[in-house]
Amino acid sequence: MQPRHDFAVSAKLTEGSGISGSGVPKTEKTSLTRTRLSTAAALGALLAVGVVASGCASHRFVRDQVAVVDTRVTGVEGLAGQALERANAAHKLAEGKFLYEMVLSDDSVKFPTDRHALSPEAEQRLAELAQRLRAENRNVYLEIQGHTDAAGDEAYNEELGEARAEAVRRALSRQGVALNRMATISYGETAPVASNDTPEGRAQNRRVSIIVLS
Repeated sequence: MQPRHDFAVSAKLTEGSGISGSGVPKTEKTSLTRTRLSTAAALGALLAVGVVASGCASHRFVRDQVAVVDTRVTGVEGLAGQALERANAAHKLAEGKFLYEMVLSDDSVKFPTDRHALSPEAEQRLAELAQRLRAENRNVYLEIQGHTDAAGDEAYNEELGEARAEAVRRALSRQGVALNRMATISYGETAPVASNDTPEGRAQNRRVSIIVLS
């Protein structure tokens, strides 16, 4: 009977002395548990702050990128918007919408200095545009905008821009686009898309933009 008595005493000591089955006092075990919970909470808070900060940075990046895009779109819509206003004022549009813009400004179709004649590549691009217009079969109106670089006299550049726009209008007419569905305007040197301080920039500024409206 002695072993049973020893076991009972041992059980009473375990229950009454605050010692857990693992050999760690209950007060210490509770303290450790609270410490662990506090540490986990702190880590969770740090992670949350990191996520929020990352989210804020992402939002700032997206906002900045959207701002850049909006600036570019506004720049494009500037001349297109003016074309739309002129066409609406002349009652040329059925829907009053800007559809798209085609620019003859690739290396193969840029206008040489002081010239308005179209290259064969430019003629091909215009033939493709006329084919697209026929395929879309929409009641469209075109404003053809002539541009120059800043070399030479400003008044002369305005005339040169008009000559470039008129050359495009005649080419499209030969492709079947009705003359009364097109108008020309010259911006001369007043609307550059690149610096006029370099030959490359001046070459980009010698261009024709075709604004397609509906």
